[in-house]
Amino acid sequence: MGLSNYHVHTTFCDGKNTAEEMIVAAINSGCDELGISAHAPMDFECNWCMKKERLDDYLNTLKYLKEKYKNQIKIYIGLEQDYYSNIDNSKFDYIIGSVHFIYKNGDYLQVDKSYDTMLYNIKTYYNDDVYAYCEDYYKVVADIYNKTKCNIVGHFDLITKFNEKHPIIDTNHPRYVNAVLNSLNSIMPTNAIFEINTGPISRKYRSYSYPEDYIVDIIGKSKPFVVNSDCHREQFIVSDIKSEREKLTKNGYKYISSLSEII
Repeated sequence: MGLSNYHVHTTFCDGKNTAEEMIVAAINSGCDELGISAHAPMDFECNWCMKKERLDDYLNTLKYLKEKYKNQIKIYIGLEQDYYSNIDNSKFDYIIGSVHFIYKNGDYLQVDKSYDTMLYNIKTYYNDDVYAYCEDYYKVVADIYNKTKCNIVGHFDLITKFNEKHPIIDTNHPRYVNAVLNSLNSIMPTNAIFEINTGPISRKYRSYSYPEDYIVDIIGKSKPFVVNSDCHREQFIVSDIKSEREKLTKNGYKYISSLSEII
């Protein structure tokens, strides 16, 4: 099998290229399959999510492109659905279930907006208790399959996005590890698999993928992974996917090469 990538954002949400441009880039990069996965509409204002009024256009455009390029690449119509998105996801080929927010004291706190925002939220909403913040995040992640019935769990430890350059979270701290394990214990019995997400590398937030190695070691003992680049620009359509696949194989873990293996 050639390359594949199922975590791709286009101009329907916060991507910089059209769906067709992403498809052409995938073909030129040797992909056998590609999934487009717009950020699902939210019930509150979200400037990087697809608008509800664009849903029909999204589906119709991708159906057209799926047919247009069917002899060159297999296209899947997906959605990255946040926990706090209540959209009907039954019309899509697959769902990536992700958590970008914690709901606290009536507010939605975006965990991946910026390091300064993260510090503000921990101070303001958690009295500087970073592990209480992490515990709340992983409680939401623990329920992502129940809420979305997702096929793929997206960037499991997104909360550590800024941690390499700003190490505020000790990911070996007992409270953090316990929060991770509790979340995994809820998701592992489900049909969902986890992605290796290379996005933070290409966007230069950190030098390694989501999730970090010890979490990969726990998951990999009983589930395959899917390796995605979470790309928002066409030049990153297959960014670091080959090297991450090779790493998984070297460590004795499996990955899927076709979405048909899980949907």
